[in-house]
Amino acid sequence: MFSQTAAPALQGTVADARGGMIPHAAVTARNEVTGRSTTATADAEGRFTIALPIGVYDISAIAPGFAIATRKGIQLTADQPAEVALTLQIGTATADITVDADATHSIAATLAPMDAKLSETSARTEITGAMIQNFMSPVADFGEAVEMAPGTFTTNSNGVGLGQSATYFRGFPDGDYDIDFDGIPFYDTNTPTHHSWAFFPTQFLGGIDFDRSPGTASTIGPTPFGGSIHLLSKPFDPLSDIRFQFAGGSYSTFLYDGEYDSGNFGRGGKFNVMADVHHLQSNGYQTFNYQTRNAGDIQVQYKLSNKTTITGFSAVIWLDANTPNFSATRCQMYGPNAALAATVSTSLYCTTTNTATGTPLPYTGAGINFLNANNSDPLLYLDYQYNYYHVPTDFEYVGVHSEFGHGFVFDIKPYTYNYDNSEKYTNAVPITDNTALIGTTYAPLGVKITAATLCSTPSPTTTILPCGVDKYNSYRKYGETSQLSQTSKLGILRAGFWYEWANTNRHQYPADPLNHWQDAVLPNFAETFVTDSYQPFVEYQWHITPKLFFTPGVKFAYYTIGTKQFADNGGKIGPLAPTPIAANPAAFIANGGSYFATLPSGDINYRLKENWSVYVQAAQGSVVPPSAVFDFSQGTTGQAIPPATLPKQQKNTTYQTGTVFKLRRVTFDADYFHIHFDNSYSSFTPLGTGEPVYYLQPSSITQGVEGESNIYFAYGLSLYLNASYDKAVYKGTQAVSCISGKTGCTATTPQLTVTAPNDLWVANTPSDVETEGLTYQHKSWDAGLFNKRVGQMYQDQKSYHNQVTIHPFTLTNAFVNYTIRTGGRFDQTKLRLSVNNLFNEHNITGETPAGKAVPIIDSANGTTYSDPFSTQGQTPINGADAISIIPGRSVMLSVIFAFSPHRH
Repeated sequence: MFSQTAAPALQGTVADARGGMIPHAAVTARNEVTGRSTTATADAEGRFTIALPIGVYDISAIAPGFAIATRKGIQLTADQPAEVALTLQIGTATADITVDADATHSIAATLAPMDAKLSETSARTEITGAMIQNFMSPVADFGEAVEMAPGTFTTNSNGVGLGQSATYFRGFPDGDYDIDFDGIPFYDTNTPTHHSWAFFPTQFLGGIDFDRSPGTASTIGPTPFGGSIHLLSKPFDPLSDIRFQFAGGSYSTFLYDGEYDSGNFGRGGKFNVMADVHHLQSNGYQTFNYQTRNAGDIQVQYKLSNKTTITGFSAVIWLDANTPNFSATRCQMYGPNAALAATVSTSLYCTTTNTATGTPLPYTGAGINFLNANNSDPLLYLDYQYNYYHVPTDFEYVGVHSEFGHGFVFDIKPYTYNYDNSEKYTNAVPITDNTALIGTTYAPLGVKITAATLCSTPSPTTTILPCGVDKYNSYRKYGETSQLSQTSKLGILRAGFWYEWANTNRHQYPADPLNHWQDAVLPNFAETFVTDSYQPFVEYQWHITPKLFFTPGVKFAYYTIGTKQFADNGGKIGPLAPTPIAANPAAFIANGGSYFATLPSGDINYRLKENWSVYVQAAQGSVVPPSAVFDFSQGTTGQAIPPATLPKQQKNTTYQTGTVFKLRRVTFDADYFHIHFDNSYSSFTPLGTGEPVYYLQPSSITQGVEGESNIYFAYGLSLYLNASYDKAVYKGTQAVSCISGKTGCTATTPQLTVTAPNDLWVANTPSDVETEGLTYQHKSWDAGLFNKRVGQMYQDQKSYHNQVTIHPFTLTNAFVNYTIRTGGRFDQTKLRLSVNNLFNEHNITGETPAGKAVPIIDSANGTTYSDPFSTQGQTPINGADAISIIPGRSVMLSVIFAFSPHRH
């Protein structure tokens, strides 16, 4: 960028109609008196500065693919530099510019809500800030922000942004892919999963880079083999702005949000500060599943010099919710089914005696949105007063970016973050300490109250309080990411290191909800563990020709875990003593393990034309097993038994190839992938504990094709499409022991090796996923209609697969926005209407079966074995099945008032 040397200065930004910054636009300032013009070029972030004499100026900007924009009568004085925000509209047939058919000048790419880059070396979708601000609910979380991407779907039964959502792509559940924020991985320590309701709401996000591949060697994190969702903070605005938002809508959901951008300030404009504070409250779609979130973040940038920039980020969230540790049952949501009860399962009578004449179970047939009860019966475990969360979190980093001579650049980010989840929930028993009720029957549950079932009375043999559970999961992490790169005419060398230390404290204690949740002496389980993660890497992006890039690399993943399991009441390891009464709560046993993997990667990008590229990628990934598989088991005489062997490390190998193609009115990208897994785990969460149980599963093959396109018609009207067709099946074998107690089954009987059937699908892998989006983005208007269809998939019952069929379901969302884009003081003031689940669908999206799978019995070696794969049909439906559905239609209306004191 170049400019005159005179003072004062004119500064500002050049953006498109959606608010996205336009790099390298030509900006001209013409003095209205002298007629003299001065031209400068905006930088890569759409910012410009021109030093000019005092006077009145007409300012114009133009960029390839856009029509010229002009602001007249800009007064420049010695006391105050003028700030101008210029908004460019898409060029039309009458504009005096020509749109070239490449990535920079494609109208379709500019208007695409999601798009791929020509430089991609993997299946990658960029979710723009405009998509987040205009085409999703203002209360959406980061999982819901990616739900319209190729091959992806997200579920949340309480409503968009109102509780923990679950995101799947290519059949990968949470825990099989990475999520990071500004390049810093964040995840749970017991499994590498993520809490969408407790970190990084969309108020904190400026965009998302969604990579559905292991990435390159420089892609760090615990589980990048499935892919990486790279969350990006908002870019700093060189101009000062103040914005207040009020949003209200369905389920008594209200959002109050205040945001401040300081713009560049201080000597030389070296400082910049951004801050956001918001409050969210909602009753939720499900009954009495209240949600409250108070959150804020602050970003600070200081340009130490032209070569060095320091950035700081801090975010704090306080979350309170009445989400219980159980889900609504089939009986509660849909009521009894006498016809099926007579032929399939008597549990479908939905009575305490499993007969047609028995007492109905609590809230039978209460409705599809039932979850908690209203506290009218203080003995009922379903009352929301007995089921709640409190989850404070924080996340901080300091980043330093330094440019040295000879093409060297160094980046480092030390960081820390904390997750502190305190949950209280009840068991399915009467909640009472009233001794006068002993001997009576509590009708809603059909059970007789005894002295041993009073909430404050532990059993003399187990010391267990029966009514509630005090659950806690907390960790603090410290780490750093660093990278040194060097750019030369031959390519780019990158070398770096990720290290992280984490300390975790987890427990579940039986507790008395009627006595300030007083804990029992011994827990159901209690553990602490410390983990260390190390990932050095090196890669070289070799520019073989100007059109052909080859990037080989290698990453070394080293991980250690040291666990302490404390004496418990038999939930995990037992009392570590002859009897529970003799147990020492401070007694513990230790375990641990370490894992090392060498993970090579390589990719090629070849630019066939300026607007057409192809790529090929091969990479290996790994992830250590969940912490639960290190647990000791309980012996028969008070001792604990360690695992026979440490679990193996999970590994995978991915091969991908794809293409990206961009024309003036059309963008298109497609890919094919083939992924081989070894030593992976499936999980099943029992209805009573909320703690997942993990099962080692055989090797599997996941493969499929994905496509994505945006088609521009005219006058801001575009059609966005994506589709994926996947198949994920087990291909390995599994060894099983004979059935204990059966004839011929002894300690020396050999195991039987069973091959997985060819048609056994991996859970939560839809056969197909499609998205259609019709958008209108012109001048002040942004409107969109998005439809997501998820094809048929299956879910597990413990270690048995394909036990539940989830039939196809669709979700349709609509959005209308009107934004003031005049560049004046009230620029970006906005009205925003969002409608999620427009057609009020209530399809089932998930089911946890309460019944048991019935395996086929195999005969071999003179005895019998339970087949680890094949069952006598799917698990029969049960009245106690836990059901998840698409929540009902929600409508949100937002008013955003924006004020820019220094704009013209």
